[in-house]
This record gives sequence, C-alpha cells and structure tokens, in this order.
Amino acid sequence: MKIYRNTNLKNQHCKGVLAIGNFDGIHLGHQKVIRDAKQQANKNKLPFGIMTFEPMPVMFFNKKIKNHRINSLDQKINQFKKLKIDFLIIRKFNKKFSRLTAEKFIEKIIFKKTKCKYLYVSNNFRFGFKRKGNIRILKKFGKKFNYRNLIVKPFKKKNNVISSTLIRKKIKEGKIKEANKLLNRNWSVDGKVIKGQKRGRKIGFPTCNLKMGNYVIPRLGVYAVKVKTSDFNKNGVANVGYRPTFNGQNLLLETNIFGINRNLYNKVISVSFKKFIRPEKKFKNFDYLKKQIKFDIKKAKNV
Repeated sequence: MKIYRNTNLKNQHCKGVLAIGNFDGIHLGHQKVIRDAKQQANKNKLPFGIMTFEPMPVMFFNKKIKNHRINSLDQKINQFKKLKIDFLIIRKFNKKFSRLTAEKFIEKIIFKKTKCKYLYVSNNFRFGFKRKGNIRILKKFGKKFNYRNLIVKPFKKKNNVISSTLIRKKIKEGKIKEANKLLNRNWSVDGKVIKGQKRGRKIGFPTCNLKMGNYVIPRLGVYAVKVKTSDFNKNGVANVGYRPTFNGQNLLLETNIFGINRNLYNKVISVSFKKFIRPEKKFKNFDYLKKQIKFDIKKAKNV
C-alpha cells in the first residue's frame, strides 16, 4: 500500500476507483464500502485507493472537541493495510483546504489530481466550503469531470444503521461487546507507557499507564483486556478513570498485564477492550481496593 501525504499521485494510481471519507473506526459499514469499491476495481482492472482527512474535520473546526476518535491515524493506516488497498491519501485538513468550494474540490482534487473513474462515498457524505457539497452535487458534476459516483447504502445490523457515532455512544456507555461487534474486532487504545505514582506496584498489582489522548473516553471503570506489544500478546485487567481512592486528578488507562512483571516505560502497547467488568468507585482504604482488584482479576481471567 502506497501512502500519499498529498494528492500528487503516481500515474499507476490515477484513473482508478477512489473511496472518500473519515473512516473513523473502519467499522462494518466502512468495510462494506471498501469491499464494494474493491470489487469494482478488480472487475475493471483498476487501482483502488482511499482518501481520508487529518485532522478529522470536526476536530479541526471545533478545537474544544478532544476525545472523539475511535482509532488513531496509525491504527487507521494498519487497518487499511489489512484490507489490502493499493494506495491511501491522507489529505491534510487545514484552513486553505476547508475553504475549497464543493465544485472546486471536485475539479481540483477529484478530476485534476486523482482522475478517478469511480467514486465511492456514503449517502451522508458532506464536503467543500461550509459542507455544502453532497451526493446530489457529486452526481451533477460526474459527467463534466469524467467520473461515475456510486453511493453505498447504509449498512444495518438489527435495524440500526452502523455509524461511527453509534460506536462512540456504545463505547461511552461501556457497551464494549456491542461496539466490538460493530467494528468486527476489539476496540483498542495504543500509546506509550508513561511513569505513574507506582501505587499499583506497592500494593502488588503493577500497571502500565497510558494517556487517552484524542480517543473517545469509555465508561469509567474496569475492563477485561488483551495487551499486545512487539514481543508479547497477553490478557490483563484495566481501569479507565481518575483513581478516586488516591484522589487522582488526571484521567489514565492503567493496565495490569497477566504474567508480565517488568519495566515497560516508553514502550508502545496496544490495549484492546474485551468486556466491561464494573464502574470505577472509591474505596475506604487500600485493603478494600486490594480485595476488589483480586476479584476483578479473577473475573477478567474468565472472559
């Protein structure tokens, strides 16, 4: 998979099939769009690629939105690699780009840069200055700019349209198993292990601590998880929260990895969420907390 940080494509990736969107989460709905577009490319022996935007437009326009992403850019890139697309365009979303009108976006980017023959978007796709572009406008200019616009119908599961918004809601509610089904994989948080207060180690349960960054914040509490690094893949138990027993101020993801008791500071780990165990709560003292952690570990090991 060739990655472009601009829209200056090599000839081998022009005049192909292109899918455009944020693809946050790359959930079952996104996977359907990608599958359909890929079939079209294979049928016509054309290259197939995806254009996505960084930062996500909603976060660019509203700087107050911090915890929004289902997956990081690196996770997104890895997911696209697994789906075996030919190329990926990561278009920087900035002030200048946001001022392109819908027609100019079609002319300058789709027509002059990608020269795509088939364009795939979701039915609620919006683009261009003030989000005035939609599928009606894409269809209107299709003949003029030599592309065929194909809209994939919303993908439903149990009569619910699968969307990034729905998955964020499930994660925030702690309905992690439901979110995982819609993603077709376990939702995960990747990050570099930071130094904590070493309180977990003092009470016999050392943890690896991660900041949540721009990830959507799941329901605060304890989860059964799986932790993956470059050299191991282990089960564990994690707490997302503020550590009220210790009067903590900063939100952290703290993970106790089963069978691992070594220093992982500055190591990049991936924590994938399997099941919500219980909400975060404040304990009277360390003894009560230790007793509860033992119970949480037992529960997590049975997931």
